[in-house]
Amino acid sequence: MRRYWLQIPDADVSEFLIEGDTFHHIFEVCRQGVGSGFEILNAGKAYFVRVESVGKKSAQVRVIEKRNISALPSPFVHLCVSLPKFSTWELIIEKAVELGTFELHPFVSDFSFLKDIRSEKLKNKKQRWERIVTSATQQSGRGDLMKILPLTTLQDLLEKMNQTPLSVGLFPYEGESEQTVKTAIAEMKLETPEHIWIFVGSEGGFSDSEVAFLKEQGLKTSSLGEQVLRVETACLSLVSIVKYEFAKEREFRSNK
Repeated sequence: MRRYWLQIPDADVSEFLIEGDTFHHIFEVCRQGVGSGFEILNAGKAYFVRVESVGKKSAQVRVIEKRNISALPSPFVHLCVSLPKFSTWELIIEKAVELGTFELHPFVSDFSFLKDIRSEKLKNKKQRWERIVTSATQQSGRGDLMKILPLTTLQDLLEKMNQTPLSVGLFPYEGESEQTVKTAIAEMKLETPEHIWIFVGSEGGFSDSEVAFLKEQGLKTSSLGEQVLRVETACLSLVSIVKYEFAKEREFRSNK
């Protein structure tokens, strides 16, 4: 079934108009018409609607059925990525939405694609990235729009993590590590965190000084195995593993 994200002012509305860019996408790009049925996603709810009429710039739809979309379960995953090339970053955005990442935090590091958080290369990127989030949300049926936070420094990001209650960090590292990711997650489960912050380096990894700094903040280096993964592969693998392991933990606790 086709799904589209649209801000709806009244949750109890029985009919409403679709206008603007959403109208263009649904009725001119996707070729929906009178009698078509599809879902509108908005703030944790899905509205199955039927198209009543289509004009030049707007369409009237009637709500046939409403359902609640389950909110993301805790712990909430914050994916922190040293900003890679934009083509790689946009793939990470799309897949992070589909996998249920809570927030995406790009940061600059010694080996990142950009070194200046005010870089001119970031101009006009926000709207494009928001469109990718919306598209992936529609495709996956997710009930909220994942936030992409402004580009920041590693230091500021760690400070934000430390100020967030019930937070733990996961530091995957391709060099010699103190533990495996499996061991790190097992330790996390004992703390029953509300937020998990995953720190992924750039194509060149983390510098020695950054590794030392992360360790000073209490994060242990954790290995994903012998193979060195691309940035996008590491991001998708780590989020998938964390989501899977904590889903098992919730199931275990509910069955006790």
